[in-house]
Amino acid sequence: MSVALVTGANRGIGREVCRQLAAAGWTVLLGARDEAKGRAAAEELDGDVRPLTLDVADHDSVVAAARRVEAEVGACDAIVNNAGISYDWDAFAHSADLGLVQEALDVNLFGAWEVTLAFLPLVRRSPHGRIVNVSSQAGSLATMGGSTPAYHVSKAALNAFTITLADELHGEGVLVNAVCPGWTYSGEGGMGAAGGRPIEDGAASVVWGVLLSDGGPTGGFFRDGRPVPW
Repeated sequence: MSVALVTGANRGIGREVCRQLAAAGWTVLLGARDEAKGRAAAEELDGDVRPLTLDVADHDSVVAAARRVEAEVGACDAIVNNAGISYDWDAFAHSADLGLVQEALDVNLFGAWEVTLAFLPLVRRSPHGRIVNVSSQAGSLATMGGSTPAYHVSKAALNAFTITLADELHGEGVLVNAVCPGWTYSGEGGMGAAGGRPIEDGAASVVWGVLLSDGGPTGGFFRDGRPVPW
């Protein structure tokens, strides 16, 4: 049995990642802040999908979730750090509300970091450990422009975390990569409301990082299995 944790998974790309992994035969832990929404989302999906109450911005919630998984499941082969907020397209660095920037960092960077620290002992036990940080080309220093400061900076920091962690875990066989799902249409409002490619394609970009073969790339930034400029 291969087990994957997906955060922020009761809707959007996270939910579709859960669906695709379950269809591939994985046991999927569907992480959601709201217990009822997580349970409802899990019940709608086929396969072995189990709701897990988890607020990535709450230390106690993350620790409790990790303890529950260790006690009830005993394994976690892959972490998909999907939870993210604050596509602040109408904000600017020169006039930013730093409180909102801090909130973005708390979820997009520190939330992923917190979850990784809590579940890493289980991932290290796996013979095929994988960590996928769902990032965005908006966090690429090579292509970044103005505006959207909270999202830009938090995703760039997530990319830096990815490189650092990948190098540290390289000798243990744990593959760590950042993956951009691209601009997707979820039909649920938010970032993809104005258009974009099908959500199935964006989720498949993320799932690729989970299903990498041993010896596959680590410490990279990818979309659809192809490198994205840092």
